[in-house]
Amino acid sequence: FIFMSFAAFSTILAVFENIISFAIDLWGFPRKKAVICNVFAIILLSLPCILGFNVLSGFQPLGPGTNIMDLEDFIVSNNLLPLGSLGYLLFCTRKNGWGWDNFIAEVNAGTGMKFPKCLKNYVAYGIPAIIIVIYLKGYYDKFAGLGTAALAGWMIVALVLLGFVFYCATAKKKVKQ
Repeated sequence: FIFMSFAAFSTILAVFENIISFAIDLWGFPRKKAVICNVFAIILLSLPCILGFNVLSGFQPLGPGTNIMDLEDFIVSNNLLPLGSLGYLLFCTRKNGWGWDNFIAEVNAGTGMKFPKCLKNYVAYGIPAIIIVIYLKGYYDKFAGLGTAALAGWMIVALVLLGFVFYCATAKKKVKQ
């Protein structure tokens, strides 16, 4: 039992360390400032979840019978995960990102099985198409029961988010002068 609690505690610490390291790397914060800023951010961002079944229990963001947890699940499962994976995939296969050649060099470094170069078109075009279909199907399944107008509105939201990911993936890098 004691060792199980250590494992859970170390997992929690690892998650927080990733968040803190992100702030240190991205914004150049010293560790103390990163910890303080993230403690406040985590508390603030946790409030909707904490208050979702009492003070905010009447808030039904995705229609009757939904709550804050449904909204948070929708944001993560239906948006961040598929669009994030699409973003990473486009970054690894496009010239204005990491690029296919750099991806292949990194993946095939060392010993062991090699990633086949012949899969370039499948990885660059096939897998993104599959992700897009799954992403849009998720929106369809989630909102089809709310009527045509609601479905159309939410599908427009989905397409705008997809467009944003593609914009970020295809935007030219700005050259500092």
